[in-house]
Amino acid sequence: MVKITKEAALAYHAQGKPGKIEVVPTKPYSTQSDLSLAYSPGVAEPCLEIQKNPDDAYKYTNKGNLVAVISNGTAVLGLGDIGAVSGKPVMEGKSLLFKIYAGVDAFDIEVDEKDPERFIQAVKAIAPTFGGINLEDIKAPECFEIETRLKAELDIPVMHDDQHGTAIISCAGLINALIVAGKRIEDVRIVINGAGAAAISCTRLYCAFGAKKENIIMLDSKGVIHVGRNDLNAQKREFATTRTDISTLAEAVSGADVFVGLSKGNVLSQDMVRSMTEKPIIFALANPVPEITYEAAKEAREDVIMSTGRTDYPNQINNVIGFPYIFRGALDTAASAINEEMKMAAVRAIADLARRPVPDIVNRAYNVRNFTFGAEYFIPKPVDPRLVTEVSMAVAKAAMESGVARKPITDWKAYRQQLRQMMGQETKFAQNLIDTARTNPRRVVYAEGTQPNVLQAAVRSKEEGICHPILLGNVEKIKHLAEELNLNLDGVEVIDMRERQHAETRLAYARRLAEKRRRDGFTMQEAADKMYERNYFGMMMVENGDADTMITGISSKYSNTIEAAKEVIGIRAPYKHFATMHVLNTPKGILFVADTLVNRHPGKEALKDIALLSASTARIFNRTPAIAMISYSNFGTDHDGSAAVVRQVVEELQLDYPELAIDGEMQVSFALDRAARDEKYPFTKLKGMEVNTLVFPNLSSANASYKMIKSMVEDGEVIGPIQMGLNKPIHFTDCDASVRDIVNITAISVIDALVGERK
Repeated sequence: MVKITKEAALAYHAQGKPGKIEVVPTKPYSTQSDLSLAYSPGVAEPCLEIQKNPDDAYKYTNKGNLVAVISNGTAVLGLGDIGAVSGKPVMEGKSLLFKIYAGVDAFDIEVDEKDPERFIQAVKAIAPTFGGINLEDIKAPECFEIETRLKAELDIPVMHDDQHGTAIISCAGLINALIVAGKRIEDVRIVINGAGAAAISCTRLYCAFGAKKENIIMLDSKGVIHVGRNDLNAQKREFATTRTDISTLAEAVSGADVFVGLSKGNVLSQDMVRSMTEKPIIFALANPVPEITYEAAKEAREDVIMSTGRTDYPNQINNVIGFPYIFRGALDTAASAINEEMKMAAVRAIADLARRPVPDIVNRAYNVRNFTFGAEYFIPKPVDPRLVTEVSMAVAKAAMESGVARKPITDWKAYRQQLRQMMGQETKFAQNLIDTARTNPRRVVYAEGTQPNVLQAAVRSKEEGICHPILLGNVEKIKHLAEELNLNLDGVEVIDMRERQHAETRLAYARRLAEKRRRDGFTMQEAADKMYERNYFGMMMVENGDADTMITGISSKYSNTIEAAKEVIGIRAPYKHFATMHVLNTPKGILFVADTLVNRHPGKEALKDIALLSASTARIFNRTPAIAMISYSNFGTDHDGSAAVVRQVVEELQLDYPELAIDGEMQVSFALDRAARDEKYPFTKLKGMEVNTLVFPNLSSANASYKMIKSMVEDGEVIGPIQMGLNKPIHFTDCDASVRDIVNITAISVIDALVGERK
């Protein structure tokens, strides 16, 4: 795990605009007419419509996509009762997660009130603003009364995530863990250690899925909760066991099938684990220190089926798998509540997702292995891009079936596409890449270590846990630059390959290169001279296995870098060409644009390779390629020049790869306008599809197009260039690449290295 320091956390929240969220306009506002529509006099019209029909607030305002994250700060994370304003960073963070994972706008609201009745009245008073209310970090038992009352007295979804978020995710995990263990929920003995809000809600939900109360033993800080105790509140009495012969955790877990810990660290011993039944299921969810560590549990019993609340162990119970998508489905149906049917639908969707084949992007995220359903994987990963569609849709359907939806969804295919497009507008795409890379960081060589942006990106990538950076360049110069930029080089390797101490390495690399290229006129002396050049030395590090991937290009001449890559790394069979692609994350969704860097005037064979490489790369990003071969003409309106070449390429690819969705030649306007394309050219193989991959006829058009979009689309995001077709991951940067651009390329290069290892 990445170590988070106090200084880093405070700097993160204070840098730039303080806090983590802001409000941005969604309508035009540049002209007087715009402002007159936005405010007086135009704003009166929607006001009057809403007065006639209050549900029109979902149509004319942001109510239908707005959630309040409300807390009184009485049970903040592991900090306890720290007060309303002290908990604000947590509520802001929750609002951020709503936005980046499900496109839900959220306001954090801190209410300085501990009296439940007054708190309830305050929330009710502001409720008309919102389409849903996420209660957060409110202590038990008050949280039960607050949620129950608000759900009964408001006509919008209300959910206390500390209760139900953990319950939903852990219940999905329990269903699947029992499948792995070959046990039935109706039969198993369950021990719940902890009796707070989360524990009560988890147990209720387990019972809703078939667990028997008589098979459940719950413990609080005083021991087993049984009917003989007279110090129990109503919630604890609900799960009081009739067994008065046991009082300790050790006695409770003996012979149990399932342990769910929602308490504190290190309370479950190895001996207790050994006393459980065959294939014991242990959910040790205390954070950051679980009730028993993963290592200790596995040491005690090899057959243990384990889950924790931590990111560094398998099967993490993480509320972000649930709450953004539950509210997404509720908001999109204008639901009047989040009811039991919707929560249970979320459980089933999450559990089902873990039993389905896992996308490559998720496999790459965790040790580059094929995740298959079993003891090491029975809960979906937070980076799984399918969560937003599968869970949101399941919740929306349940809202409709249970009668709480005020805005029914009729076209589920369109709704699925809408969800995907919505998330394409956010920076979640790049963040997913970074999240994927940081789970299995690799050694990345930065050829231009003395360039300020490269140095900053290398250090930031190290701090974000993406990679183990290796900088090439003059050691003293890099150290001096790091001091000027106030960068910490701890954990960053710096190599000046020209120094005498690296003579043997240079010689070994030169021999290998000369041997590899001996039939291309490469002499040993020429190879030895090349080892004083950063690109050749860095690429030989990758070729020799001394590094996993390399980043270059910000101050290197592209033609020289490309030539070095061909000579040192070589082009991957069966291709004869390699290429680059830029990924554009735009309001219209993800677009892959090729070839943006390498092939100046590609002929027919080069264009075929570029198209096939682009299709392969799109699949790596969990996208089914829909490829438009771009030209200035449409489907034969010009019979000469590049248009004719593109048309020949399309004909041959359609013949050789009939399953591939590709067509052309066509103009960009028709490629990106499905309706116009389908109407005018109904014969196209892309009919009904949203094109996500553009292959241009030459470097000038591809390069100009992505740069124009990058400069004009304010809310867009451009990642690349992404190398396609070399034997090993050598990646390039644009000459004007920002620090964040290079960090994104670093993440791409690490993922590329991980995919290569898996192959």
